[in-house]
Amino acid sequence: MIPIKKIILHKLSMQLKNPFSTSFGTLREKEFFIIEAIDEEHNHGYGESVAFISPWYTEETVQTTEHIIEDFLINLLREHKIEHPEEVTLLFSRVKGNNMAKAALEGAIWDLYAKQKKISLSQALGGEKTEIDVGISIGIQPTIQELIQKIHTHLEQGFKRIKLKIKPGLDVELLNEVRKHFPDTPIMADANSAYTINDMDLLKKLDEFDLMMIEQPLAHDDIIDHAKLQKEINTPICLDESIHSFEDARKAIELGSCRVLNIKIGRVGGLTEAKRIHDYCKEKGVAVWCGGMLEAGVGRAHNIALTSLAQFVLPGDTGGSSHYWHQDIITPEVTPRNGVIQVPDKPGIGYDLDWEAMERFTTTVKSFEF
Repeated sequence: MIPIKKIILHKLSMQLKNPFSTSFGTLREKEFFIIEAIDEEHNHGYGESVAFISPWYTEETVQTTEHIIEDFLINLLREHKIEHPEEVTLLFSRVKGNNMAKAALEGAIWDLYAKQKKISLSQALGGEKTEIDVGISIGIQPTIQELIQKIHTHLEQGFKRIKLKIKPGLDVELLNEVRKHFPDTPIMADANSAYTINDMDLLKKLDEFDLMMIEQPLAHDDIIDHAKLQKEINTPICLDESIHSFEDARKAIELGSCRVLNIKIGRVGGLTEAKRIHDYCKEKGVAVWCGGMLEAGVGRAHNIALTSLAQFVLPGDTGGSSHYWHQDIITPEVTPRNGVIQVPDKPGIGYDLDWEAMERFTTTVKSFEF
C-alpha cells in the first residue's frame, strides 16, 4: 500500500527567460502547481501540472486543474487505498477528461512510490537508458535572420535536433531559408493544427525539405484527415494534440494517421498511460519522443524518466533548465552536455527541490490531510 498522509498544492508563477511564440500566441509567464504527496514515513513525492492559464492547447487551464484536484481527485485518493501507482489511472477514470490534472497528482504518487522502494523513477517505470538525447523547440521569431542565429546557437550547444513552429504564411519560405543554412541538420516542423486538408498542395511542398516529421498539421481532434494526408506526403506525420489516451494512439496507428507519436505525460493523463502508449508503439514499430510543455524542474525530471524507456528513439523537447528559466526550482538543475542528459539513478525523480526558489515563486499553498 502507498500510505498517503498529506497532499500539498504549491501554486507557482515563473517568468520565462524568453517569450515563447506559437501559431496560438505568445507566452511570457507560466503559472502551474507543484503537487507534494507525503507519506507516514515522511517521504515526499512531487508532480507538476502543465496546463496553461488559457485553454489554447487543450480545454484545461490552471484554474480547472486546481478545481479538479481539490474537489474530486484528492477525495478519490482519500476513499480508496492504492497499492501501486498504476492503479491511479483506473481510479481517476471516474472523472471524465482533465488529463493534466490527473497527471500532476499521479506523478507525485509515482515519485513517492519510487522513493518508498528506494529506486529511481526511471527504474520504477522500466526504463533502460542511462542517458537521453535532447532536441530544442524554437518558437516563432520576429525575423528569419533571428531564427537562423538561434539555430546556430543551439547547434553549437549540442542539441540533437531542431523543432520549428510554422503556420500559414510562415512555412515554405521559412523552411527553404533554414535548409539553405542547415542542409544536414535534423529538423522537424510543428504546426499546432494551423492547417486543414484543403492545404494539401502546400503541405506536399514540405517534402522537399527532408524533415524528420511534421507535427500535428491538421485539427487537434482529427485522425481521419491526417490519415488521408499521410498517404499523400512522404514526410512522416507526428500526432500530438490528437492523442489523449492509449485508445487514441491505437486507432491513429491502425488508420495510418501518423508514423511518429509525441507522448506528453500531461496530455495523456499520466505516466501509466504514457507507458502503455509507449509499449504499444514499440510493438508496432512506431517511433516515439517526449514533447515538452515548458515544464519547470519537476516536470522536466518526469520527462527524463519517461524518456529512458526503450522506444523513445527520437530526441525529445527536454532541454536544460537554463534555456527556459533564470532559475529553476530543482537542484541540481537539468543540464545537457553535448545534447545529452544523464538519467538520474537516485530514488524518485533524482533531483531535490530548491526550497528557496520555491518560496520566491510560490503564490499560494493549500494542504489536504488524509
